[in-house]
Amino acid sequence: MSPAKAEVLEVDGREIKVTNPDKPYFPERGITKLDVVRFHVEVAEASLHGCGDRPVVLHRYPDGVEGGEFYQKRIPKGAPEWVQTALITFPSGRTATMPVMADAAHLAWHATLGCLDINPWPVRSGDVDHPDELRVDLDPVPGVSFDDVREVALVTRDVLQDHGLRSFPKTSGKRGIHVNVRIEPNWSFTEVRRAALALAREVERRIPDKATSAWWKEERQGVFVDYNQNARDRTVASAYSIRPVPDARVSTPIEWDEVASVDPAELTIETVPARLRERGDPGAEIDEVACRLEPLLELADRDEREGIGDAPWPPHFPKAEGEPPRVQPSKRRKPPAPASADAGTKTGRRRSSKPLVEIARAETKDEAMAGLERWMERHPEAASHLRPSDVLVDSMRGRHTTWTRIRVNLEKVPEGQRPEQEPLEVDYDPWEGMTWEGETEKKD
Repeated sequence: MSPAKAEVLEVDGREIKVTNPDKPYFPERGITKLDVVRFHVEVAEASLHGCGDRPVVLHRYPDGVEGGEFYQKRIPKGAPEWVQTALITFPSGRTATMPVMADAAHLAWHATLGCLDINPWPVRSGDVDHPDELRVDLDPVPGVSFDDVREVALVTRDVLQDHGLRSFPKTSGKRGIHVNVRIEPNWSFTEVRRAALALAREVERRIPDKATSAWWKEERQGVFVDYNQNARDRTVASAYSIRPVPDARVSTPIEWDEVASVDPAELTIETVPARLRERGDPGAEIDEVACRLEPLLELADRDEREGIGDAPWPPHFPKAEGEPPRVQPSKRRKPPAPASADAGTKTGRRRSSKPLVEIARAETKDEAMAGLERWMERHPEAASHLRPSDVLVDSMRGRHTTWTRIRVNLEKVPEGQRPEQEPLEVDYDPWEGMTWEGETEKKD
């Protein structure tokens, strides 16, 4: 059977060619590549409130949600001449020319590349070094209910209001909630991240049983307030992004009074356009707001006076002044033990504060989870003591694709029943067969 002929759409006076329009992008829902492109065109006016005039990272699924994915930070060769761009600088100091989402035609072109979600930098193309948005990503650890996410979101709103900032919530399209705040573009990425860290810690203080600012997954309980999403080169799926989950959920702006009852599963590529027509865009006023960061930066100053300094940065960032050790707690080097006559071990060894075992490193999450199931079948006694939060599932970013690592925290397993570290169930090397021009090339 030969592939369908290309479909040509006219969008904002541009001809957008959609090759293989009938290619299944969400097979379970019968949603095709053309459906995805048309969705982005239909919601473009509202979508541009979140991504308009911003450089974007291309998160591409050329074979749909069940195929492979990869990230592309530079504009692809062969892009139409009319696609607007911006030159951005990575933490490593290297630069790249990125596409900018200027209008509906840009969104449509972006979707023809297999991009489901839109991942913009929090800057405008005219000033790529000063964010105009502070982003709060509420990310629940495995096993945490969406009700807890709702509660943390409402506390986040209260903290922002108490410091004079107006915020706009949206579903993440997966398990969390995003809260966005437009700010004056007067601060650097480092200053915006510092404000976000102070915010995260204040939310944690107000609701310590539900919220956490802990960067290391092995230390998290509840809902992580991800302050590092405000570091340079970090992106979050913007409003009206289709998320890569089987039911084609959409990251949808909502009113604050909807937070207590919203069901993210009801907000999909099939339902959101009608909701938008009937109710309008709850995030439409976000561009009318420009908040100041001084109140949150003063909160950061107070934390520092009380001895609460910086928190870990993402791993590919240069080491920051005052940053704590960038190594997970279970692998930190402990102070040398006092010498004793019967001490039979060397001092200064790395001792784990958490009893972690690594289970799998896999190309896909399904492969990693299958490895976890095999491990649990071999160790049923240990598995019976585990809670969902004891299984640490990390989505790791490789050179162009993500891969999955699974570790298990055995803290709740009686010591006599704790399995030793074994050969990995799946041992995938994302860098195998690749060569590097240099270390900085590897960090982008």
